[in-house]
Order: sequence, then structure tokens, then C-alpha cells
Amino acid sequence: MVTLFERSDGDALQVNSGDTAWILVSSALVFIMAPGVGYFYSGMARSKNAVSLVFLCMIAMAIVSIQWMIWGYSLALSDTSNNAFIGDLNYGLLLYVGDKPHVNAPTIPGDVYALFQCMFAALTPALALGGAAERIRILPAVLFCFVWTTIVYDPIAYWSWAPKGWMNVMGSLDYAGGTPVHIASGFGALAFSLVLGKRQGFGSEKFAPHNYLNIILGTSLLWFGWFGFNGGSAVASNGRAGLAATVTHIAACMGGLAWSFIAYFRHGKKFSSFHFCSGAISGLVAITPASGFVRPWSALVFGLISGIACHFAVDFKEKFGFDDALDVFAVHGVGGVVGNLLTGIFASKEVAALNGAIIKGGWMDRHWVQFGYQLAASCSGAGWSFVVTGIILIAFNFIPGLHLRIHEEGEISGTDMAEMGEHGYKFATIEPLPVGRERTLSAEENGGVPRGIVFANPPPSNKSTVTNTEGNEKPASVHRV
Repeated sequence: MVTLFERSDGDALQVNSGDTAWILVSSALVFIMAPGVGYFYSGMARSKNAVSLVFLCMIAMAIVSIQWMIWGYSLALSDTSNNAFIGDLNYGLLLYVGDKPHVNAPTIPGDVYALFQCMFAALTPALALGGAAERIRILPAVLFCFVWTTIVYDPIAYWSWAPKGWMNVMGSLDYAGGTPVHIASGFGALAFSLVLGKRQGFGSEKFAPHNYLNIILGTSLLWFGWFGFNGGSAVASNGRAGLAATVTHIAACMGGLAWSFIAYFRHGKKFSSFHFCSGAISGLVAITPASGFVRPWSALVFGLISGIACHFAVDFKEKFGFDDALDVFAVHGVGGVVGNLLTGIFASKEVAALNGAIIKGGWMDRHWVQFGYQLAASCSGAGWSFVVTGIILIAFNFIPGLHLRIHEEGEISGTDMAEMGEHGYKFATIEPLPVGRERTLSAEENGGVPRGIVFANPPPSNKSTVTNTEGNEKPASVHRV
């Protein structure tokens, strides 16, 4: 069993204000990752699905937070349960939590620890929904988040982090969510893509990202939030938290560079912001389970290997014919497994001891069996998530009103309008309209809109014609796309 902290009984109620403040800040940082995922996903998708993807990530935060309060926290992290598989309901409705510290976080109030862990739970199903992007209905997706968190995320989190969880007792190492968050969401997304089927046009059309700025914005928010995601998992403001944040940043940088340069030579010797952002996320995913166990130089290896492995894993969907729309399986599923296994090699007992944790380390400390523990945890988390997610999705399709896939016309028009009645964009780009011999409509002549851009629903104008420099009138027509 991994001893995360060492304390005497007299220290049980000694709450540290600095530690508490850091975990509150970390909770806010992880919250920022929800819209970060939304913007990252919306940029990768087609424009007609952009709003619904951001919305799904935000409403997942809301529904899972309620689930967490009702029974999620107690099922996932109960320190009073003797069950190896799932927690009890002693902390249901967050009763009896209050100021009493959890055994995993002895220097902060229990309700602060519950809030911090809530952000992890809320983020995970939002990641999994990426596998069903552009073809899932919102109502069943919301209910799915509640059910999936209860019977997929909560058990895996309990196995990994609860004092009596079987993975924890076995000795597997997972500092911040390699198995409960990334492997669970990645293999859940794979199940999603298989049960829902392919998007219309998959294999015959090229689905390219529609907004690279959204991808960069989403990556920036995720990268920023990950400092709290991993750094906060020390549940204290100390040197181990600082080291976790440091290796997180290094792995992200290396992952972005590794993916970028591979793509550069594979795809026409041109750099892409999308490739760099995907690589950075893969590095962040891989370092997550190891961030409190490894030294900074090890983070270079995590970023390099994850960037390479996840880049080539993207090709799986074309080779095997499944439509993981936003590459959740390739980045989070494969990246999570890579990170778990590398933790078994590079984990250092000296790093863990920075805040009193006691582990035997990985191969670097000649603890050879640790790799086996990590492999067992990875396979168990992946198998549970994939199978149970598939069962949930199949069951939903038999419940009236909860069929998952949007109707054909809605998929063509986009989930934004079909499911929400909202546009993500009020204007679209077009080629300039020629007027006369050598000029185009000015911004003033085009209703105040910059040349080459028109509103999808343009405001009414008193003029139906414009006059060119030669005094000839020409209809002021626009073309919508």
C-alpha cells in the first residue's frame, strides 16, 4: 500500500492556512480547464457544432458537481469504507465532511479537499464526450454524465486514491489522475465512437479544424489549469507541489515540440499550431500520474514519448475505421497509458519523500515490480471504462427519449442549431465582390463590415445598390456560406 502522508493522531485536526489557500486556488485553476476543453474541442470541430461543445463541457461541470455532492465524493474517496471496490455513503450530501481533514489531505479542511476533487470528476466526462462530437444529443449527454460519473469514474477513483482501494493497496502510483481521468475518459470516448457510429461523410470528407485560434485558446487554458491539476495534488503548499508544477510544464513543452517536428516531416514540412497544441496536451496527460514522483529531467522523456506515441495513435481511427471525432482516445487514452507505464520506470522515492510520502519507487530505485502494478492499473481502468461505458450507451438507446444520436437533418445543420437554436458565429468569410475595374466594396459601402466579410443575417439597409467610381449603379449583393 502507498502511504501518501505521514502524520501522528495529534496532527489530525491541525489545518494549515497556506495549504488551504493553495488548494482553493488550485480548485479554481482546474475549473478553468472545463471551458478550456470546450474551446479546444470547438476549434477542432466544424463551425456548426462549436457552441454546443463548449456548452456540453460547462453543463457537465454543473451536473457532475451535483452528483459529487449527493454521493460522488463519498463513493469515490470515502476514508471510512473497508470495501476494496467502492466507497460507502457516510459523506453523502457532504454531510459530516466540514473541517475534518481527509486522510489523504491532513492539513486542509475536508470540504476544501472535496471541492478540489470535484473539479477532477467534473472534467472527466466532458473529455469523454469528445468521442461523440458533432452527432450527440444534449439531453441524453447530460444524463450520461451523471450516470457515467457514478459507475465509471467513482469506482476507478476509489481504486486509485481511497485508503482501501485495491489499486492503492496493491501499490500502483497515480499522483493526479492518469487512470481515473485520462484512461477512463479516453477509453470511454472509444466506446462512444463505436456505439454511436461514424459521422456522415467519415472516410469520404476531410474533417479539418475550423478555428485554430480556439484551439490555441483552449490549450492555453488547459495548460494554465494543469498547474493546479498536478501542483494541487500535493494537497499542500510545499516543495513537492512546486516540483509537480515544474515537471508538468516541461512535459508539455517537450510533447508539443515532439509532435510538431514529427508532423512537420510527415505533412509537407509546414508547422501547425494544431499539432503543437495536441502535442502539449499529450505531454500534460502523460506526466499527470507521475508529476509528484519524478525529477525534472524525467519529464523530458514523458513529453517526448507521449508526443510520438499519441501522434501515431491518431492514425488508428483511419486504420481501424472508428470515428473518434476529436482524438480523445489517441491523446488521453494512449497518453494516459504511456504516462502510467513510464511512472513505473521513473518514479523516485526521494521525490515522494519531499512531503513525507513513502513509496518504493520504480525501476530507477530497482523496484522492478512497479511496472507490473502500473500495467495492471492501466488495463483495469481501461477495461472497466470501455465495457461499462458501452453498456450505458446501449442501455440509453433503449430508453424512450434518450436515444443518443442526433437525427440526420440535425447532423447536417449542426448541433448548435438543431439542439440549441444558437449560432456560434454571426458572420462568414467570402471572396471580395468586384465593383468597377479595380476596386471592391469598402467597409462603409458594405454596411460597416470589413471587406470580404458579411453577416449571416445582415442588418437591413436603405440602399439596395451602390455606386462605383464611374457613376454606375451595381446591386449590393452578398453570398452566404
